[in-house]
Amino acid sequence: MEYRTPPHSNSGIGLRGRYEVQILEDHGRPVDRHSNGALYSRIVPTENVTKPAGEWQTYDIRLVGRHVTVTSNGKTITQGTIDGLTAIACDANEGIPGPLMLQGDHGPVEFRSIVLTPLVK
Repeated sequence: MEYRTPPHSNSGIGLRGRYEVQILEDHGRPVDRHSNGALYSRIVPTENVTKPAGEWQTYDIRLVGRHVTVTSNGKTITQGTIDGLTAIACDANEGIPGPLMLQGDHGPVEFRSIVLTPLVK
């Protein structure tokens, strides 16, 4: 998917309605549990590859079971096994499918080119 934020914006992508990948305008800042590309409050990105505010950016997110990989702007920055729900969770049943959620309540964000690819065995 592609997304764009103005200065100081904060948003997210909810995976299965349980786990949030953070969208945060934090170009040039050190990484932490709430950085752009983090699995919110759970997995810290390895580095900050966020572009300046107003530029289109990409996420390629892969979730298999509870293992997540986030590639931001062509670079894999977050990977690991999710240990518990994040704040975006609307359903605690981790054993069933859930919705893709586009958060927009902490500041403006634009989305485009959203492609979902179901994984099959």
